[in-house]
Amino acid sequence: MSPTTPQSTACAPGHVTFLGAGPGDPGLLTLRAVEALARADVLIAEPEVLDVVRTHAGAGVTVLDAGTPGRTAPADGASTAVVVPALRDWANLVMEAARSGKRVVRAVPGDPGLDTYAAEEMLACAGAGIDFEVVPGVAAAVGVAAYAGVPLRDAQGADVRFVDARTASERCWTEVGASDGTVVVSTTLDSVAAAAGELVAAGRKPDTPLTVTVAGTTTRQKTWSATLGTIAQTLKQAKVLPSPEGNRPVIAVVGERSAAARREQLSWFESKPLFGWKVLVPRTKEQAASLSDQLRSAGAVPHEVPTIAVEPPRTPQQMERAVKGLVTGRYEWIAFTSVNAVKAVREKFEEYGLDARAFAGIKVAAVGEQTANALIAFGVKPDLVPSGEQSAAGLLEDWPPYDPVFDPIDRVFLPRADIATETLVAGLIELGWEVDDVTAYRTVRASPPPAETREAIKGGGFDAVLFTSSSTVRNLVGIAGKPHNVTVIACIGPATAKTAEEHGLRVDVMAPEPSVHKLAAALAEFGARRRDAAVEAGDPVTRPSERRPGARRRRAAP
Repeated sequence: MSPTTPQSTACAPGHVTFLGAGPGDPGLLTLRAVEALARADVLIAEPEVLDVVRTHAGAGVTVLDAGTPGRTAPADGASTAVVVPALRDWANLVMEAARSGKRVVRAVPGDPGLDTYAAEEMLACAGAGIDFEVVPGVAAAVGVAAYAGVPLRDAQGADVRFVDARTASERCWTEVGASDGTVVVSTTLDSVAAAAGELVAAGRKPDTPLTVTVAGTTTRQKTWSATLGTIAQTLKQAKVLPSPEGNRPVIAVVGERSAAARREQLSWFESKPLFGWKVLVPRTKEQAASLSDQLRSAGAVPHEVPTIAVEPPRTPQQMERAVKGLVTGRYEWIAFTSVNAVKAVREKFEEYGLDARAFAGIKVAAVGEQTANALIAFGVKPDLVPSGEQSAAGLLEDWPPYDPVFDPIDRVFLPRADIATETLVAGLIELGWEVDDVTAYRTVRASPPPAETREAIKGGGFDAVLFTSSSTVRNLVGIAGKPHNVTVIACIGPATAKTAEEHGLRVDVMAPEPSVHKLAAALAEFGARRRDAAVEAGDPVTRPSERRPGARRRRAAP
């Protein structure tokens, strides 16, 4: 093209992705959905799935809440929030964004093919010549039934009918009432009994089993087993109804496959050992992530409250000299006692333009699995990890004594926290090594959490607290107060347990080894034993927080 050729100012046409966000569990998003969200310029989402999808949106995405008129979607990180007019046509809004050359993601609950309005918006795009695609999602009627432990079909086979009670006609009720197949009804909590009545009036027997599930696929899920004739009484006896939250959506599955005896065997989700437990994780933000993931896999709802903030040392010169000494051959060994120590050295390396190759010829030791994994992520495989106890004492048991014949250098670089104990230093000196004990980072008490969190800690709103060090005990009590006596206290080891007891806490769980993953596993085992004992005694399975005075009265309807 010559320099004088005029160029078009028209925007290239955009693209719209109609995306199914599933029934609520973020883990049910498809890989294709995550890919589309990462590339989106504009995200338009229903309020009930906004939190599920926005996590995967890229920085700078414009987020529009497709729910309440006039509502503003709050900004998240570098994303942009936009005030949406009270009177709006979402199809036109989608097309307007696409016409400006944007990649638009329109996220709806469940699957777009079953959404009330998605088809109309697709037709509008097609009529305007705007390219679009559909990314299917797990339909709520299917996903919730699976999480409730109710298979919709089995080897005997049967028809499966899906009914939306809000729009079902008299003819629809008559057809499903005359059928002996499985019926999946989408309705609301306070309309379940009316839907059951419609089925009985249409020919279904009153003793036909059904399950009713609210907040399906989330850790707030609750399922009741009854029959068409008894469901109203079951919800009343459970004090679920009447309720101001009676308009909450539910999935009801009607048919023999929802029988209580079958569900007791197939209820895999609600029978997780920590199902619905609200667990406080008082760690630094970076350290909490993997622990929270493990807790979620056990059914818990982790709540991360930083109690320790990590800051650079007040005088960085000592650290700078030590890192330079690594490069010039001053050390035979470097020993890492924490993930934060790895992070501190890595940041100093990057400041000097160094990478993992600077460790060439230096032996590397790591205390614990997490620290070793942080080194591997840096590109360094540790030469020494404790074979027994994952602690400084365990590392000393495997550490070789200094041998002037085989060890050309007698010095060890030990980057650590300013409040670390002297166990490792003393032990290395006893083995004949010279130690450069360097403050790589400082640990300071974090700011207090929000008032709501502090009240939940002191008032028994948490089911369990995980303490991963003595400092987390001291700092949590210092910034938020002492956990309520109904809260399960889990400690990573004897020293942490002793500190907890000194603060007046009853220790219920202790990890068999000083590992955060072993600690989470020990809490899950405790929860499983507690659940099994309740089932064996014929008692309802409750969470620890439900034992505090007035908890049942204050608790919102499930």
